[in-house]
Amino acid sequence: MAVTLGLAPERALLNDINPHLVNFYWRLRRGFTIDTPLQNSRTAYDRARTRFNALLAKGQEQSREAAALFYYLNRTGYNGLCRFNQSGQFNVPFGRHHHIEYIRNFSPYREAFRNWTFLNVDFEEVPLRPGDFVYADPPYDVQFTSYAKEGFSWDDQVRTAEWLARHRGPVVLSNQATPRIIALYRQLGFKLRFLEAPRMISCNGDRTPAKEVLATKNL
Repeated sequence: MAVTLGLAPERALLNDINPHLVNFYWRLRRGFTIDTPLQNSRTAYDRARTRFNALLAKGQEQSREAAALFYYLNRTGYNGLCRFNQSGQFNVPFGRHHHIEYIRNFSPYREAFRNWTFLNVDFEEVPLRPGDFVYADPPYDVQFTSYAKEGFSWDDQVRTAEWLARHRGPVVLSNQATPRIIALYRQLGFKLRFLEAPRMISCNGDRTPAKEVLATKNL
């Protein structure tokens, strides 16, 4: 999302595997505000996580309350993680933040997102036109893949690469520079550029810069 906002397109289509993130962005487009208390407190966090999971169990994951809780949990949880177990429950523990600047009024995003479309579908279902510019940021090829209930397997990595390679328009993709990711995208004709990127979110708190790859095609 940060990359797309930086480009400041008038129109954009964003698709994500995580339905809770998409619900939050959909709310931003409508001028979202949060009225409930936002506290950097373990007791408040545990209560909010329990309530959020209860909403998911009731099929109310697209509600306004769920969007507000998702924002709060993501800001307050450990290391900025977004993680779900196989039952679909959010299971990130309380964080260790000394101070958190919460946002309550997201109305400035309303105009920016006015002509944007948000989807939560399999990436192969995204309605691309031949000349569309595509930036893909799939879950990185690392041990942690529980960004959504369904996870993201190596087969999904291969599907992503092959789908992007078939697109006739410009494509940019970022991923962890693991040997098999490098081999996969080279085989499909992508140009690769390597960079050291700061690791802002990590399951174990490690902030050592990670080697990433920027793969491009049709540019």
